[in-house]
Amino acid sequence: MIELAVIDLAGTLVRDDGAVEGAFLDALRTVGAVDDDPSPALLELVRGTMGRSKITVFGELLGDDDRARSANRAFEDFYAVRIARGETTALPTADPALTTLRDAGIRVAITTGFSARTRDALLEALGWTQIIDVALSPGPEARGRPAPDLVLQAALRTRTDDVREIAVAGDTTNDLLSGHRAGAGIVAGITSGAHSRETLLAAPHTHVLETIGEFAALVAGTRTVDGATSPGVPVTR
Repeated sequence: MIELAVIDLAGTLVRDDGAVEGAFLDALRTVGAVDDDPSPALLELVRGTMGRSKITVFGELLGDDDRARSANRAFEDFYAVRIARGETTALPTADPALTTLRDAGIRVAITTGFSARTRDALLEALGWTQIIDVALSPGPEARGRPAPDLVLQAALRTRTDDVREIAVAGDTTNDLLSGHRAGAGIVAGITSGAHSRETLLAAPHTHVLETIGEFAALVAGTRTVDGATSPGVPVTR
């Protein structure tokens, strides 16, 4: 029976439409690391890092801590503008999914590769700050994905007794690797974001679903009803 749902933000709950990628490339331009027209190789590299800590990725790409911090600050500023413009809206099943989970008595943790500043601005814009239990970003006490730290930190913060009682959902292979390494009972890829179904199928997973709404129905279905546990949805491998 699932007690805790750990859900990625951009691409899983939030329609991205290239907002993260665009802000990321704008930040690289700000520090002189990319021309106006990025190469296909760079675009592929950037898309492969989706779901990871942004400051960590900037550090790897730029090889300089000061430039990485400058790029990360620029990314946050550019992404904040996109939030204000309404480019980052909730996916159609996101609000009902969160309601379904809460109504089933399942705790909800939001995890992201964004800084706390960007994460909280986005949650505030979406009106979700009061309906989730915890929101987590990488920092000194927790590595970003694909490390298991954010999932395990969510378990600690919500006093979840068993990692097998955790369900993880995300739109990237890094999300799935994080959930798998944490030992989560459900590790579900969601095809609404950065990575395709084929890409998600190549990563460790228990399910690959089209929407976060399907994930919520799956997880809520594991709760006991009149003393019996629902079998939920068959595993897709």
